Amino acid sequence: MISKRYDHLLRLLLVGETGVGKTCILCRFASGDFVESHISTIGIDFKMKTIDIEGKTVKTQIWDTAGQERFEAITKQFYRRAQGILLVFDICSRKSYEAIPKWLDHVRQFCKENVVITLIGNKSDRIEQRQVPYVEAQMFADENSINYFEVSARNRNNVDKPFMDMCRDILTVVENEGEPDKENTSVLIDTPAQTDANNVSLSTSTNEEPASPLSANENQGNWCCTIS
Repeated sequence: MISKRYDHLLRLLLVGETGVGKTCILCRFASGDFVESHISTIGIDFKMKTIDIEGKTVKTQIWDTAGQERFEAITKQFYRRAQGILLVFDICSRKSYEAIPKWLDHVRQFCKENVVITLIGNKSDRIEQRQVPYVEAQMFADENSINYFEVSARNRNNVDKPFMDMCRDILTVVENEGEPDKENTSVLIDTPAQTDANNVSLSTSTNEEPASPLSANENQGNWCCTIS
């Protein structure tokens, strides 16, 4: 049996309207990459990154969700297993900010009570196009007892901090309440599956890394997933 090479596995979920830059934020944090033009996520995508927090090796499994309404049923099935939720909006899009209460309602409805929630305002490099004042977003975060960060996936400004702070907060929850129960919450997600060279459909579990031949940083695309 292969022993674990990490102390904790944390499951994070990015949610928000389409086009706010969730995928760009994830790519910046996980691999340092930034793609100027990006195809909208279809269903669910994810990446993994191992980080060090106070001497502990922490493997993060970060799920990137589609913002389109037709994929919301898929996204909701991933809430329960998430230990941390990152609510993302575009500071240059008032509409994306005004949708945040809807996403927060989903979190309150489908996530566990001890889930850690963070609000992220993306595209802080476009100050001249800002439609959402910092003070307003911070006030909303304070009213809902969640942290707020403004980041820029384009220039990587402040991208790491919300993830690192969230992981620290989750570890505090784990220390106080123990690791999450491994209850059976299996759900089949009927999204287009990525295939390997032999045209064999790849599937994954939220408890495990994707199987070879793809490495953790190369795991992009949309998956048929079983949550267990």
